[in-house]
Amino acid sequence: MAGHSKWANIRFRKGAQDAKRGKLFTKLIREITTAAKQGGGPDPSINPRLRTAIDKALSNNMTRDAVDRAIKRAGGADGEADLLDITYEGYGVGGVAVLVECLTDNKNRSVSDVRHAFTKFGGNLGTDGSVAYLFEKAGQLIFTNVSEEKLLEPALEAGAEDVFTNEDNDIEVRTSPDNFVEVKTALSDAGFKADVASVSLIPSTMVSLDVDQASTFLKMTDKLEELDDVQNVYSNADIPAEVLEQL
Repeated sequence: MAGHSKWANIRFRKGAQDAKRGKLFTKLIREITTAAKQGGGPDPSINPRLRTAIDKALSNNMTRDAVDRAIKRAGGADGEADLLDITYEGYGVGGVAVLVECLTDNKNRSVSDVRHAFTKFGGNLGTDGSVAYLFEKAGQLIFTNVSEEKLLEPALEAGAEDVFTNEDNDIEVRTSPDNFVEVKTALSDAGFKADVASVSLIPSTMVSLDVDQASTFLKMTDKLEELDDVQNVYSNADIPAEVLEQL
């Protein structure tokens, strides 16, 4: 099942990501502003991309005032220039498939920076479509302290597409990207708070890494996430618990 050890990987990386909160807020603001400009206007009720961006921002403790300012910037004459949505595809160490989503005002800078990060850590950029077919965009909510039986009915009634126990023995709820916020809100209102909630690119197959490969791969991922133009990094890397313990 795709998602093996995903929660373990998220927990392992959470501390490092929390330390980058300032940069994270900058990226969230850029996504909100771009979504309001390009995704269908400033009304989140009719703009699924903006609705998802707002939910992600609030989930990361951004204030509502900051969110509103970001939306307002999208309609202002002094707002930043329109940014290009670009996704780069490639392979990391061990044959791991990697997708890098960027928002940029300079395509040449972005591709140069992303290629450098891949090359530095034993990876290489691929052509368009080289790994994208291995991923499916979906809403993903992971719960650790509730039974599948309790979640099944309210999740499906809210519009979820699937509810199952993953290989980490966590309960996972999958949704379409457009229904993600509604399902998350409905489950939260019913008393079910997800430990992980995001619209992600879910891999259909996983590639297991040993200690050396995992160490190199995580360094590459950190390097990519540090780039200003990079919004999200997705992969099908599976780092087993016993490997995480050695890192």
